[in-house]
Parts: sequence; C-alpha cells; structure tokens
Amino acid sequence: LFFLSNIGWLLVILRRYMTQQVATNTAIVLLFLMALLLGGRLIRYFGIAAEGRLDVGLLFAIIGYNIPTLLELILPLSFFIALMLVLGRMYVDHEMSVLFASGISRGRMTRLVMPLIFGMFLGQTAISLWAKPWGLSNSEHIWQTQSLGSLLDLIRPKSFINSGNYHLYVDEFDKEKRELKNLYVIQQRTDRSGQPLKNDVIITAKHAYQVPSKDTAQSMQLDLFQGRRYELGTENAKYNQTSFEQYRITLEKPASDQITETNVETQTTAKLLSNWQQAEVKAELGYRFSMPWLIIIAAMLATPLAQVRPRQGRWIRLLPSVLIFASCAIGIISLRTAISKGHISVLSYGWLLIGFGLFSLLLNWQSRVAHRIRYRRQSRQLLRGGQS
Repeated sequence: LFFLSNIGWLLVILRRYMTQQVATNTAIVLLFLMALLLGGRLIRYFGIAAEGRLDVGLLFAIIGYNIPTLLELILPLSFFIALMLVLGRMYVDHEMSVLFASGISRGRMTRLVMPLIFGMFLGQTAISLWAKPWGLSNSEHIWQTQSLGSLLDLIRPKSFINSGNYHLYVDEFDKEKRELKNLYVIQQRTDRSGQPLKNDVIITAKHAYQVPSKDTAQSMQLDLFQGRRYELGTENAKYNQTSFEQYRITLEKPASDQITETNVETQTTAKLLSNWQQAEVKAELGYRFSMPWLIIIAAMLATPLAQVRPRQGRWIRLLPSVLIFASCAIGIISLRTAISKGHISVLSYGWLLIGFGLFSLLLNWQSRVAHRIRYRRQSRQLLRGGQS
C-alpha cells in the first residue's frame, strides 16, 4: 500500500509537471513561429501598400484575419516540438529510466497529458472548422472591396488585373485624366451555377474611362471606346468579331453564395456540408476534419521519437522527427489538391491518418515486441538444451 500510494503521488506530480512544461513550451514555440511568419507577411503587405495597391489602414485588419490560417498549421507543429523537447530532456536526465523501472509505460506517460491533448484537439478543431473560414472570408471581402472601390488607383501599366470573370491589361494609364489606353479585356463566361461556358470573350479598346457611380462596393462600370469584341470557342477555331465605338462592361464582385474552386476555403463548414457532392467541397471538408487529428498523431509519435541513447543530446532527433511529422501534414495538403481534381477518393484522408497511427503504434511497441521475440527464442533454446 505504501508503494502504491507513493506511485499515486508520483503520477499526480508528474501529470502537473508534464502538462505545465508541454503547455509552456508549446506557447513559446508557437509565438516564435507566429512572429517569424507574420514578419514575412508584414514585409510583403508593406510592399503592396507602398506601391499604392493597398490601403495602409486595412493592413493590420488583413493580418489579424490571417492569423487563424497560420495557427491551423503552426499549432500541431508547435505541440509536437514541445513534446519532443520535454520528453527528450526527461530521457537525457534519466528520468524516463526511473519511471520505466517503476512500472510506468510509454502509453501511461501519454495518458498523463490527455487533458492537454484533448484541449489542443478541441482548439485545433475550432480553428479548422470555424476560425479559419471566418478569417479568410473577411480577408477576401477586404481585398475585393479594395480592388473594386479603387480599381483605377491600382492600375499598373503592362500588367494584368483580375476582377471576377474579367482580366484586364492596360498598356498606358494617364492618372491626371483617369484614362486607360490600349486596353485588353478577357472575359471568362459562366452560367448561373458558376460553371465555365465553352466560349470566352476578348475585348480590345483604344481608351476607357470609369463611369461615375455612388456605390462601388459591389460593382464598377467602365466605358470602352473604339475597339473590337471577339467571341472565341474553346473547342474549335471559329470566332465572331464585332466592332464598336462605345462599349460598357461591369466589374462585379463574385457572388458569395456560389461555391467555386477559388472560394471554397472561405465558405462555412455548415454550407459545405449541404453541398458535399462537389469534388472541391469533399476535398475541403476532408481537409478540415483531418487537421485536428494531427494533435493525436503528434502525441503518439513524440514519445518513441524523443528517446535518445546514452551520451546523446536531446536535439539529435528533433530535426528527423519534425520531418516525419511534417510529412503527415504535407500528405494531407497534397490529398486536398488531388481529391479536388477527382483523381482519388476522399477516403484517402482516413487511410493516411490510419497509416500514420499504425506507424506510431509500431514505434511505441517496437521494444516490447522485440523483447517478447527475444524471450521466446531464449525459452526455446533452453527447452532444446534440457531435452538433449
């Protein structure tokens, strides 16, 4: 009873210690990676703002809406690195040897931090299913409002500008007269459901002006002068040509209620579940429901991969272990692209996670299985020796 009571107190202290250490290291690694990635994005957005293509007042709003996207990938990696650091230190300081000698197995060590693992799993689920789509939707709304509201201010000669189904190319831009010269417009036509049609439209014009309008949040109109309109078929070489003196086009904000390949990431999970028949929707839903399981994979992989031999530092296995864990996340991202194109089934997400789960169990049970095989061989040899 005295031994069992001491083991009970040891497990309580160990649970508190591991939970505190893993949570602290996760927060430190998360803040470091977040600062690193946000710094790169800030430099990029400051460059766009310096070119006049983005309002500086909207800069930090866009950064804030992109934080859930970064957290979705960084949080599992930070949790895995924190587990590797804490468990690696316990191996180096021979604390794990004492715990194993006391009858505490690797599985029991993992179960000690189950409350933290469960909390991380719920947090990752909330980010993947709700926070990331919400952030991307608001960020996309800011970009679309910015591009439609001040389109002429964003014009750069000899470069393409995309707005909805239109792609514009301007050879010259007179800022004083607000005139576009030598304009080329490519229109990708779609039906009411958003599916592309079999013919595209190319429009050329010598110059164009913006039509004055009070509401530029949803659409903007341009008047094109002295040009031609070509309607091309994508399945044959035939085309229709029309000349015009004045032609008006409307640049509209894409309808948010239509799910397309470009806006599927900004749609809510409930809306995607109601339209799960589309290939890109299946790929996105599978991706969102697979990302939280990286927390479980991280906990299963960290315990065996953190083990080091005597006189080895705890850093020696960190980089190979991170590469092994990152291959699971990269595999999920790659599957989303393949499934959206219809090459493979959405069940591939499950098979990938099951494969990494079995691999983690193999690493955890490797020493136990090897010990049993060695014990059986020795027993057979003793039996054969006794019989002889």
